[in-house]
Amino acid sequence: MKVYAGLAGIPVVKSSISYIDGEKGFLEYRGIPIQELVENSSYLETSYLLVFGKLPSKDKLSRFINDIKNNLYLDDSVLKFLKDIPSSTHPMKVLQSIIPVLSSKDPNTDVLDEKHHYSSLVNLLGQVPTIIASWKRIQEGKEPVEPDPELSYSGNFLYMMRGEKPDELEERIFDKCLILHAEHTINASTFTAIVVASTLADFYSAVSSAVGSLSGRLHGGANERVFYMLSAIKDIDDIPAIIDKKLKNKERIMGFGHRVYKTYDPRAKLIKQMLQEISSIKGDSKLLKVAMEFEKVATQRLKEKRIYPNIDFYSGVLYSLFGIPPAFYTPVFAMARISGWIAHCKEYIKENKLFRPTQIYDGGHNIHYIPPEKRG
Repeated sequence: MKVYAGLAGIPVVKSSISYIDGEKGFLEYRGIPIQELVENSSYLETSYLLVFGKLPSKDKLSRFINDIKNNLYLDDSVLKFLKDIPSSTHPMKVLQSIIPVLSSKDPNTDVLDEKHHYSSLVNLLGQVPTIIASWKRIQEGKEPVEPDPELSYSGNFLYMMRGEKPDELEERIFDKCLILHAEHTINASTFTAIVVASTLADFYSAVSSAVGSLSGRLHGGANERVFYMLSAIKDIDDIPAIIDKKLKNKERIMGFGHRVYKTYDPRAKLIKQMLQEISSIKGDSKLLKVAMEFEKVATQRLKEKRIYPNIDFYSGVLYSLFGIPPAFYTPVFAMARISGWIAHCKEYIKENKLFRPTQIYDGGHNIHYIPPEKRG
């Protein structure tokens, strides 16, 4: 019997949510090219598309946005929970811990009742951004900022994070970033979510588990490490030697390579364009120049292996221009991915089958217990 380590290349579900062509660098959500959604849609409209299978009517979209806005506000007990957490706790740990608590405020969590899916979705989409922003303020010794009902979803997040309203460019580009992070087929965190959902646990449990999976440095945590790697480069001329040393030591170059893409990650292309746009306007291009030179040299060294930048390479650099601290890059990723995770959970449980893989045992047999006093 063969072991398929990491289930590499093994289909575990059929899905109509998103599609990747790794050879051509092509990504679709529900059949719509990602470029079209980034250019024309909003994050919340895209979330509706992912979870419910089609773009909403104008009235349905308006209701969806309003329902999420009504869920932006945190209960006093949740705020107290946040304030009681040790301030050194990483925001991903905070997020993973507090998401299950949100289910106590939602009486409709039975995943077998499809009417309840909507309430879980709007509650999570509303509460998670406020939790992330509030934790950032609490870590800084400041009071959380109340959401502003006049602002957009993305504008509110930046406002609650910083205490000042974003300009139109920041708001627009950040919303596009959320679209790019919203969904990406069956990756580690999405698989984690549907495994939990297959037990018929509620969506809060599934999303909390997915957050834990996303926090790893081989998954969502890579963007934080990319930012630190690029920030540590003092001179652009040092980049070839830095890359050559990493390759010689067989170190992973964070932000490069992808299990699926054998060409340039289409999300990385779009984020790079947005980063160039906002850098040119804000006049803050130092780290962008470092990143672009690093990409140029690394791509030259790795082109025979068909290894190119992925979405993590430029996303952290872009988020730094929004005033978002590095430890919060992956929580932003998680915030955006909620709709993708719930879409897959919702889809999977329609024909649910409990995940129960097997193993090949390679241990010993007939080994007997030895009392402590007789152990050598």
